Amino acid sequence: MKKKNFVTLIMSTVGGLLFALGMCMGLIPEWGALTEGIVVGAIGAVILLAMVLIRRKMDGKPMIVLNGKAIGTALLGIAGAIVLGVGMCMVMVWDMLVWGIVVGIVGIVLLLCLIPVVKGLK
Repeated sequence: MKKKNFVTLIMSTVGGLLFALGMCMGLIPEWGALTEGIVVGAIGAVILLAMVLIRRKMDGKPMIVLNGKAIGTALLGIAGAIVLGVGMCMVMVWDMLVWGIVVGIVGIVLLLCLIPVVKGLK
């Protein structure tokens, strides 16, 4: 395993776990840990962002690329994640099972659209 892959593996695992735990802490009312959940989730998000920047540096690419495709890709990813999250909230928090599943599927489709946008069609 190459060093850059190992670093990416460790940082994405730690960041993803902290982010997920923070989301659970914030969204499960029985835990009563909203503030702590926000802090833990933010730490996880920072680790994930640092992982992306470190991986790009290890690949010899510039840290930040600002062009139309990069901005559009980021906006599509953000929109897909928000729509998927709203669908999850509709099911788990607001007891709207059918509509939550529909909205969640739309979010998944938006996230799947990232694959041809990033990799392209051949």
